[in-house]
Amino acid sequence: MRMMSLSDAAKRIEELKEQIAYHNRRYYVLDDPEITDAEYDLLMRELIHLEQTYPELLTPDSPSQRVNGAPAEGFAKVVHEIPMLSLSNAYGPDDMREFDRRVRDVIQGPVRYVCELKIDGLAVSLRYENGVLVQGATRGDGETGEDITSNIRTIRTVPLRLKEPLSIEVRGEAYMPKPAFVRLNEQREAAGEPLFANPRNAAAGSLRQLDPKVAASRGLSVFVYSLADAGGVSLDSHSQCLEWMDALGFPVNPNRGVFDNIEDVIAFIESWADKRHDLPYATDGMVVKVDSLEAQRKLGFTAKSPRWAIAYKYAAEQAETVLRHIILSVGRTGAVTPTAVFDPVQLAGTTVTRASLHNEDLIRQKDIRVGDTIVVQKAGDIIPEVVRSLPEHRTGAEVPFTMPEHCPQCGQPLVRLPEEVAWRCVNPSCPALIRESLIHFVSRDAMNIEGLGEQWITLLLEKGFVRNVADLYRLTKEKLMTMERMGDKLASNILQAIEASKQNSLERLLFGLGIRLVGEKAAKTLAKEFGDIHRLMSCTVEDLTAVREIGPKMAESIVTYFSSPGAQQLIADLEALGVNTKYLGPRPGSDSAENQPFAGLTFVLTGTLANMDRKVASEWVERLGGKVTGSVSKQTDVVVAGEKAGSKLNKAQALISSGQKPDLQIWDEAAFLDALKRHGVEY
Repeated sequence: MRMMSLSDAAKRIEELKEQIAYHNRRYYVLDDPEITDAEYDLLMRELIHLEQTYPELLTPDSPSQRVNGAPAEGFAKVVHEIPMLSLSNAYGPDDMREFDRRVRDVIQGPVRYVCELKIDGLAVSLRYENGVLVQGATRGDGETGEDITSNIRTIRTVPLRLKEPLSIEVRGEAYMPKPAFVRLNEQREAAGEPLFANPRNAAAGSLRQLDPKVAASRGLSVFVYSLADAGGVSLDSHSQCLEWMDALGFPVNPNRGVFDNIEDVIAFIESWADKRHDLPYATDGMVVKVDSLEAQRKLGFTAKSPRWAIAYKYAAEQAETVLRHIILSVGRTGAVTPTAVFDPVQLAGTTVTRASLHNEDLIRQKDIRVGDTIVVQKAGDIIPEVVRSLPEHRTGAEVPFTMPEHCPQCGQPLVRLPEEVAWRCVNPSCPALIRESLIHFVSRDAMNIEGLGEQWITLLLEKGFVRNVADLYRLTKEKLMTMERMGDKLASNILQAIEASKQNSLERLLFGLGIRLVGEKAAKTLAKEFGDIHRLMSCTVEDLTAVREIGPKMAESIVTYFSSPGAQQLIADLEALGVNTKYLGPRPGSDSAENQPFAGLTFVLTGTLANMDRKVASEWVERLGGKVTGSVSKQTDVVVAGEKAGSKLNKAQALISSGQKPDLQIWDEAAFLDALKRHGVEY
């Protein structure tokens, strides 16, 4: 990167900050990204390079500072100049009508209400000075909270700088999206760590981490719901405040409504009772506020809560059932997990018959016995869980549970490692470990071998055709055709998918190997950092922990895995069978990537591709230097149109015919594959 003057660098840094903030909002708030991860990374790398070259231009509002500094020794106290009060609760329509009566007794005129989903998270306050985030704090006791600014900065939905240089304070809810909650608990269970009970506890625990890197890894988000201090800006209503905050760049929940009478409010609340379960975040109610700010001032406060707002709480959905069995399953890391099997019950819109009991200690703590009447619910409306047993219903026939000493699949002794709650099978030849590792290896986010689902993996194991993932690359059509219901076309497609997977970039292979604690994101970080699997295999724990986002436990797990003779032989076998073990994308620190024939081209993929899914196609475009966006515009260079391509293809054709973009190219799938082939990609 060429040297530039301080003033030019300052100008470019401001441009990069603005661009990155814009794309953060498109991706994390609007769920409508315009650029690829690779292009976003290029912007961030340029910003970091400039800030390192001109350290006097580094400011706290820079996106590069979302995770910075060493872990804190503790949290400083923050006194809320405007108290963060809690809300009184309503539990049914009659409570809402009584709230409405109290409001109208004071207002003596028309009343408009705003209804917003109540997010199940942790209340936070965000303070900005001259448009820059200067403080994030927890609610605490309402009067005094904790300074969690470093952790708040890691949340990508939180703007570090506003669109206007305002000094304001907003309040909101930090929460953990359901997919992030599920992933976090899966990681903790694999690591033998205690699980979070629900997304709210997970969000609170994440924001109270002293190391902001930990908070950054948790995938937290925020919805802003009130304006505590408008900084002198005149606004008349709460709904206007929400719209203004949205315009400033804050994440504001779009699922809200404004109503002129309480019956419409009640109808709105009831309309969300079931469909809230389909949202990607947990909700436990609806907040109803008087819209007029003048009316709010007139209504005032009690000692604990505002008189102009109330939280309607949906009833906790629990059910009683009978526990019939506790079965054991062996995961790909060897952890043996007990699962409760009970009579079917309806919870959060689905029929539930099973719930993980996680480990032996939990079963003992809750005194859960086979034959017990139990209470079950969905934690955070997501994961079925056994809340408690009901000893008062026992007849004496109930059987306490004891973890067996031997693996239920291979019969080898189980081991409980120090500081872990999980019992594990450590036999590398255990059929359950092999089956789960194979299923993971072929999965879409790993090596993406389409056609090889659980059923076929099980049959391949039963036939003795595979013993490890390398054996997948030794399969022949003759072997496949001996399996029941395996047709000629399906066998050919599976072999074609296996062959294509050899060209995957290193990050897919690393994730597919199922190294304990190494998820999809960590696999990509490792692949980018080291470039070649042999460099990674030679790393020490110290080498690995020097990489951002790689902690000591993960580093130890990686070193342990690759020091195993079995793992070393597996990598050698995969290489001998033609599986790529190198990272195919641009490496960190390079201003330009070699062999990038699509460099400077913007692609849009639309319709159904017969030979690869669009995620894989996007990866190939990016590896060859192009970028993939979701919408057709005058900046689009190539549209790849698969079967049933619709409005995007129509828009591309209109841009060409109108002369607005006469050089825009439209490729069918065959042309796209030919282009890949010309540049050395065989698919």
